[in-house]
Order: sequence, then structure tokens, then C-alpha cells
Amino acid sequence: MGTRLKLFTALLFICFLMFPMVFSAPNDGKVRIGLKRRKFGQNVRVASKIATKEEVSLKNSVEKLGDSADTDIVALKNYLNAQYFGEIGIGTPPQKFTVIFDTGSSNLWVPSSKCFSVACLLHSKYKSKRSSTYEKNGKHASIQYGTGAISGYFSEDHVKVGDLIVKKQEFIEATKEPSLTFVLAQFDGILGLGFKEISVGDAVPVWYNMVDQNLVKEPVFSFWFNRNEDEEQGGEIVFGGVDPNHYKGEHTYVPVTKKGYWQFDMGDVLINGSTTEFCSGGCSAIADSGTSLLAGPTSIITQVNHAIGASGVVSEECKTVVAEYGETIIKMLLAKDQPKKICSTLGLCTFDGTRGVSMGIESVVDNTTQKSSNGLHDVMCNACEMAVVWAQSQLKDEKTQDQILNYIDGLCEKLPSPMGESVIDCDSLSTLPSVSFTIGGKVFDLKPEQYVLKVTQGPVTECISGFAALDVPPPRGPLWILGDVFMGTYHTVFDYGNLRVGFAEAA
Repeated sequence: MGTRLKLFTALLFICFLMFPMVFSAPNDGKVRIGLKRRKFGQNVRVASKIATKEEVSLKNSVEKLGDSADTDIVALKNYLNAQYFGEIGIGTPPQKFTVIFDTGSSNLWVPSSKCFSVACLLHSKYKSKRSSTYEKNGKHASIQYGTGAISGYFSEDHVKVGDLIVKKQEFIEATKEPSLTFVLAQFDGILGLGFKEISVGDAVPVWYNMVDQNLVKEPVFSFWFNRNEDEEQGGEIVFGGVDPNHYKGEHTYVPVTKKGYWQFDMGDVLINGSTTEFCSGGCSAIADSGTSLLAGPTSIITQVNHAIGASGVVSEECKTVVAEYGETIIKMLLAKDQPKKICSTLGLCTFDGTRGVSMGIESVVDNTTQKSSNGLHDVMCNACEMAVVWAQSQLKDEKTQDQILNYIDGLCEKLPSPMGESVIDCDSLSTLPSVSFTIGGKVFDLKPEQYVLKVTQGPVTECISGFAALDVPPPRGPLWILGDVFMGTYHTVFDYGNLRVGFAEAA
């Protein structure tokens, strides 16, 4: 995703790799691209963890980017985790490339023949001299990914997507791909399907040119991800409309609230039908085909993982806040104090009118000590804000003070690990609760078999939570990223003509 903020914990590839399928129905004005599913192996799983560690330092700086117009949501994307990808051609005659069709970014890029990074040596490379329709551009381009970046320059050529030929498409020839993510990836590049507003170099996205060159019947594209690993086809993206064979009932549509990503307003998040309170007043969400898991604010993901019995990490700062301020937080909530101001009242956060931010503590020692102090208060502020959210949800269920304090203290021992996976007991799946998201006034349920990823290595099968933590501060957040875990359950329509996103049960 061009310059954007998007994070990620290690993701899992539990599906079988299938041969690419590209086909179209000539009479209905739609072009269908068959998608491949990535096979998950132990070596990929270990590598995914390494790649996640590469990006942790950037994840920890997210809060500092909150009100910048240039906040980079792409920077936190771990493309190593992407499960679904398809084939395109660039040039005349077409040179084949496997790409991720990513609704969370807007640029097309592939490795260049002038790239000598290890990642480029292991993937298909674009050779401009072999294309009769190549036109030189040469403008520099760079997209940041965690501790590394892909960089190169813009070129122009025809791009073949299914049976469509997009003429004079601007794309990036990557000449440097230093990240381990791209060394191990089974795809060559990325084809972004987001809006031009987040396109690096202000390049016109492929999808825009499809519409402008009248190559599709309708300004609509749709995704179907096949989550049945026993079937050969991994899924399908349809340009120019929808395939009625891939969904049941009617789609629920919500308007795009901010062009860039396919962003929309989302309502309450429910665990087994009970509110978590956090988004009862509304949250923002994006539908992102380039992210495998479902990511959201740490406070809610912690509650979800606790409810489904997923493993986590202990936060001593969180437990300290509960021990020292837990009773006071509950009393202030019962007294109808404004929840967002409680932590500033307690002196753990300051309040600027829109969000809680950590207090700056002056140091008489040196700058290093000052930074350490500020970092500690960042953690204490975050812990307090989570405790308030957790206490709110329990008070709504009329729990006693002792029950609430015990519940919150337990959550402090289940925070999502930023470095790894949250493991679940596979034998408990039948007893796990549903997790639901309110979109357009309708509740979309995820059952345990839909949000738990099963990973088999030899005779051993392990179950992993499909939820990951991502904290995006206002004004851009709180933000949910509905990746393949959600889009695999619900067929998703991206209606460019009417600027809306639609969801229906996948068939």
C-alpha cells in the first residue's frame, strides 16, 4: 500500500498452491482472474516471524504518526503473509508475473531486469528491451516496508489482466528489494487496487485505466476467496461486476468515507453477542485483500483472544494500573465520568480533546533517561485506556467490582504478542464464541472455524487466532483492517462508480 500505515504480525499460509487460472466470459462484460493459494510450510512460518520482527520497530512508532497527512499504512504490511495471488502480463509480447491484487495500495510494481537484490534473482524480472510497447519514464520511486524498502523507477507499458489489455500503464520497475519478505515470497510484485490518493508518484492505478479505457462493463470489481482447502481453485477476482455464483442473498453496502483505502464506518464489535463497547460510537475500517488476518485495536483484540482462549503475553504495567487504579476507574465510570478523560484525570495521560496521549515527564538526568521515562508513561497511559474499555464492557453486563478487577487482571496476561502467533487449543473449537462486526446496521458473524487458522506440519496440527493487534491513533484511527479472514467469509464488492463497499455471505 503506497504510503500508508498498516501493520502486521505473522500470518499463516494454510492453503494449497494451485496453478494460475485466468479466464473471461466473453458475453457478460466481466473479466475473471483465478487466484492461487499459498501452501504453508514450516520454513515459511519461521521466515514470517523473522519478517515480523523486522517491522516491530516501525509498528512501535505508529502512535507518533497519528495526525500526519503522510501516515504510512503500507509500511506495516507484511506481504510475506499474503495468501492469494494471480497472474498478469506486462509488455508486448506479455511477460508473465504473479502479483497480489491488493486493495490496500495503489501502485503496480514488479522486479526490474536491472535489479540484483537476492529477491529479484529469485523472481521473474521485467525486461524492457523485449517489449515493443515499452516507453521510458525514469522518475524515481520508493515504497517503505518496515526496515527496508523497494525502490526503482517508473516505466510505461501495456498490462494484460485476463483478456484485457490496459494500454500505457505507468508502473514501477523495482531495482532494489532488500527485505526478507520479498526474498521468500511466492509472488513477484503487487498490483494495487486502492485509490489514486495513496498512489506513490501520483501514478494512475491500473483499475482507473481499465475504467477510463472502457475495458469493463461496470466500474465494479469483486473478490471471492475460497476458504475450502480441499478444492483446487483458490478464489477469483472479477473486474467489471460480480459473479452471482460466489455469494448468497444480497450485499450490504456502506459508503466509502475517505478515498485512499477502501475505508468505511463500522459499528460495534460483539463477542458471543455481547458488546465490547469500543466501537459502539463508531470506528473506521478498511477492506484489504492484501492482509491475511483481521486486525484491530489492542484493547479489543485482547478481549477477543481472551474469550477464545488464545495465548498472549503478560504486561506488568497493565497489572500495575489495575492494582493501583482499578477500583478508582470503576468508581469514575459508575459516576458517569467521561471515559476518555479518566486516564488524564488520574495523571496517566494528558488529553488534547481528541485522544489520550502520554505525559511528557521532565528529566534532570539526560535525554536518554527522559526518553525512557516518556516510554514508560506511554505504556502506562495505553494500559489505563485499555482498562477503561474493559471495565466499561463488564459494567454493561452488571458484573461486580471483584469480577471486573479479576477479568481485567486476566486480560493483562493475554495481550497479543507483537512478535508471534496466538495459539489456541484445537480441541476447544466447538466451544468457542462467535465474533461479530456491525457494518451498515447488519451484524456479520465469524464462527470459530472461520477465524481460527489450522496449520498442519507432519502429524501435528496447531490452531492460530486469526486476529492481530493494530493501534492507529486519531484522527486516522481507531482503525480495523478486515483482511482475508473476513473477506474469505464474506464476498466483497468494491463499487468504484458509487464509492461504496458491499458484503454478502460467500457461497
